[in-house]
Amino acid sequence: MFTKNQIFAAPLAGITDRPFRRIIREFSPDAPLVTEMISCHSLVGAHKNCLRNFDNYADEGNVGAQIFGANVALMADAARILQDAGAKWIDINMGCPVPKVATRAGAGAYLMQDHVLAGKIMDAVVRAVQIPVSIKTRLGWDEQHQDWTDLIRIAGESGIRFATLHGRTRAQLYVGPARLPVIEDCPIPIIANGDIKSADDVIMAEKLGYSGVMVGRGLMGCPWILSEIMGEMPPSDVGNVVLRHLEYVLEYYGEKTAVPMFRKHAAWYSAGMKNSSDFRIKVNQISDSNLLKVAIREFWGII
Repeated sequence: MFTKNQIFAAPLAGITDRPFRRIIREFSPDAPLVTEMISCHSLVGAHKNCLRNFDNYADEGNVGAQIFGANVALMADAARILQDAGAKWIDINMGCPVPKVATRAGAGAYLMQDHVLAGKIMDAVVRAVQIPVSIKTRLGWDEQHQDWTDLIRIAGESGIRFATLHGRTRAQLYVGPARLPVIEDCPIPIIANGDIKSADDVIMAEKLGYSGVMVGRGLMGCPWILSEIMGEMPPSDVGNVVLRHLEYVLEYYGEKTAVPMFRKHAAWYSAGMKNSSDFRIKVNQISDSNLLKVAIREFWGII
């Protein structure tokens, strides 16, 4: 069984922001976490409408900052900024399948189609920083182009320390079960990603030759899943966890942005519980933070 520093929290766009990482940290103080992806253009341009451009990671422990983009120079500059901000390593996104990233921006999963550009980006980022650099990618663009091993070879030649492999192609998006291939003769360690939600999944990945696992969507509504996989009990006071998470989101974003943003988290936390459908309907009509706290307390029976 892997150790706690081999079980990662994945970068999830719109989810693994600083408040959510703070909640994960309460249950997994030493686990490696990855930020939601950060645009190199936005970061280098210091765009003020994106708060994560200004995060300081010095107090976050073992956190890797993930960047995406197709401009070699800007990717290197972004890596330097994140290193200075206290990131423990840099992760390059080479697997995001959404059109605005993978097609229109020529970044993310697009780099699986352009190994020359991918190699240039990896070389530039590795040279730009003194901290480790990793990549996160997929099996390939589609069923006919599952050439992830070629990209991993280039990564090894570029000085990339490790790679995370998501067990789907870009064409699959997030549909259907992940299919993790056997790892053999890879020049760098490979972390398994895709449908990792239990200790059994971790054991399977280890048997396939992976050097660790990365939990993604299993985190939603379950920020304690990393510790649970390691055999620890889930919290008995979930409602109080939800309230703390809400406080962190309010502190970070302010009420106007935080309340509507938190509705999805409230829904995930309540999934599978009695009357959760009615709770979600109620929460989706709330725009005041105090009313939201009351609704959470009532649902989880907090006096």
